[in-house]
Amino acid sequence: MKNFTRRLAVASVIGAVAMSFGASSTALAGGHSATVEGPSVFWKLSTWGNPRAFTAGIEHLSKRLDEKTGGKFQLKIFYGGQLSKSRENLDGLKANAFEMAQFCNFYHPDKNPALMVMTMPFLPLTDFDAGVRVRRGLYAHPILSAEMDQWNAMYFESTHLPQYEFLGRGDVPKSIDDFKGLRVRAGGGIGVAMETIGATRQSMPAPEVYTAMQRGTVDAASFPYTYSHGAYKIDEVAEWFTSNLTPGTSDCPIVINKSAFNALPEQYKQLIMSLRDEVKENYREAYKKADAKYLPQFKERLTEVVFSDEELAKFREIGGQPVWDKWVADNKDKFDAQAVLDLAVKLAKGE
Repeated sequence: MKNFTRRLAVASVIGAVAMSFGASSTALAGGHSATVEGPSVFWKLSTWGNPRAFTAGIEHLSKRLDEKTGGKFQLKIFYGGQLSKSRENLDGLKANAFEMAQFCNFYHPDKNPALMVMTMPFLPLTDFDAGVRVRRGLYAHPILSAEMDQWNAMYFESTHLPQYEFLGRGDVPKSIDDFKGLRVRAGGGIGVAMETIGATRQSMPAPEVYTAMQRGTVDAASFPYTYSHGAYKIDEVAEWFTSNLTPGTSDCPIVINKSAFNALPEQYKQLIMSLRDEVKENYREAYKKADAKYLPQFKERLTEVVFSDEELAKFREIGGQPVWDKWVADNKDKFDAQAVLDLAVKLAKGE
């Protein structure tokens, strides 16, 4: 708590200093011709790790806000947990420590239990556009909106994470049974699914996985494929990778501090929301570029694991519907979990 309070104080100082130079930032904006007139605004966005595909959308948003306002609206991205740890970004929004943030649902299931539906294994998310339908539809649902209200947050856009796969070291798994006994970094429903087949689930922030696998305290790790494995250089310490397990995904949205958003002039509110589709398409392209870079690298360095249809059917039988049912049962007294799950499946199928 002391560390969070210290980071809150630092964030406040940064904001005050930035605002004191608000006028000069416009002059230094490279001569941009503003298409949206308005006052000088400085926002801070908290994230973790280094620039990568995961941050491509927020970087695009920052650039476009600057361009569209002639440098008047500055969105500064703070990487590496400078303002807040990844598990504390919702707390930071509630404390008004910054105006925007990214967070991942499985880092703190108790803070966003309804959004955990996006971690259900084997949801029929067949492509990028299916994921867009599901995420945007869920964000608009009153149950998920209320979930963010308690953190003084509102959804802006998803980072639209692709399907997960595993990278690991040690004996190469040739069947689902070979995962039994493995210490696996897997969150949310994917983690529960792995437990059902006998693996030991471990939870840790992404930046800690490299060292854990290097030291042998974790045998395999699930990440959005391929960008996240590559961004965190897991292939440097792994020996094999799965390429067709596609057990599911999760959700790491970009969220806005509601108080900060409500304080903006109307034209800035409209500007921010008008950029959602650009951010979405930026993520689509960023993941494609990551695949083009990392997949050849994986194939060269690691043993590729391709499971048979029979093995995949076994995993779905054990780790699919039973995990969905358990999630609904565990959450039915908190919110209408069945309705949230039904909506996710319906949207995924395009119904």
